[in-house]
Amino acid sequence: MTISNGSSVIVDGAKRDREIWPGDMTVQTPSIFVSTNDLESVQNAINALLELQLSSGLLPYAGYPFSTLGVVSFTYHLHSLIAIAYYYHYTGDLQWLTSVWDHFTRGLAWSIGNIDDSGLMYVTSNADWLRGDMGGHNIEANAILYYTINQGLTLASILNDSASISTWTPLAPKIKVAANNLLWDNTTNLYKDNEDSTLYPQDGNVWAIKSNLTLSSSQNSAISSALKARWGPYGAPAPETGSPATISPFIGSLELEAHFLSYNPQYAIDLMRLQWGDFMLDDPRMTNSTFIEGYSSDGSIHYPLYASDAIISHSHGWSTGPTASLSFFVAGIRLLTASGQEWRIEPLVGDLTEVAAGFATALGGFAISITADGNGITSLWFVTPPGTSGSVALAGVEGKLVNDYGQSVQLVNGEAGGLNGGYWVLVLG
Repeated sequence: MTISNGSSVIVDGAKRDREIWPGDMTVQTPSIFVSTNDLESVQNAINALLELQLSSGLLPYAGYPFSTLGVVSFTYHLHSLIAIAYYYHYTGDLQWLTSVWDHFTRGLAWSIGNIDDSGLMYVTSNADWLRGDMGGHNIEANAILYYTINQGLTLASILNDSASISTWTPLAPKIKVAANNLLWDNTTNLYKDNEDSTLYPQDGNVWAIKSNLTLSSSQNSAISSALKARWGPYGAPAPETGSPATISPFIGSLELEAHFLSYNPQYAIDLMRLQWGDFMLDDPRMTNSTFIEGYSSDGSIHYPLYASDAIISHSHGWSTGPTASLSFFVAGIRLLTASGQEWRIEPLVGDLTEVAAGFATALGGFAISITADGNGITSLWFVTPPGTSGSVALAGVEGKLVNDYGQSVQLVNGEAGGLNGGYWVLVLG
């Protein structure tokens, strides 16, 4: 792995420092993909982190020079592995994936080595995005581990790595069972931070939905509603940051995904308007164009990590979650396999009346245009690359899809499968 002179990488606060932080990349990478598509910078950032991997398999909390401090983070270690999975998913670069596979397997082995008899990973370091009290069978860390193992199983299948599949396959179900037995609280409809905690974190609960650690769609919906009930006038708080709670657009970006995945799109759209629109864009203390690293739930521009509020980044990549969510969930262009060889069109427009989005992969362009009236979709067309295939889900819509060759496919309960890539238009009725 090499990074040539003149190449770029994605970093932390664009106006403040130049370190690579793996956690940031979980939000930054999808944002980059659907906007600038500068995935070379993503690969360079990942390569730089992998160069710092220890013989134990442990990956750094952050890139050089912060890596020289030797801080261990159970979660950011996993975020580096997620970055590998995301990069491959968006590019389909099998040669690169093969070249870094040893890094992935050794990294996942390090995390798996911290699973104890409970079936959950036991965390011994507080280092994370800002939150404290990471110790023990932490829900956020274990949800991220569950997600990473399943990402790894997908990649191992692509690479025909039967040994890794055999090792990893039994672990994920045990994490799911243990997390729900030990950490789920029916009285709050939220997961607690660990079995001895009375804290119900934002991060662990949104990750439980994102990772599919939950047991049912009704459980997802219950978590989604419980999270919404905690919103304040400035956005979604993260109680795991202390009192007053911090509003983290990093975890808030993942909360957007959680609401969409729970099929509560209006919650996600309302949170975008409240947290990103009313405050981060329109507040007179903001820039009207970039997103802040974090602030207090009382509306003050304060981030407890820093002694001086002047250090807070006002141009922060981990705060850009709406960028990808608008394309993947509102417009509904979802890539099911690498580069979108298989895709699903499932728009969740909420109360929006006009939606248009598009992006490109190595296979070609994806685009969609939708109109709606608040009660449902009134018109739709989409384009996917030739040689690909996919499905469509339009809840509550009756009609058919017709492509530019005259092929017609009837919607059944709003769904249609086995569609070839190309131009398709919705015909209602």
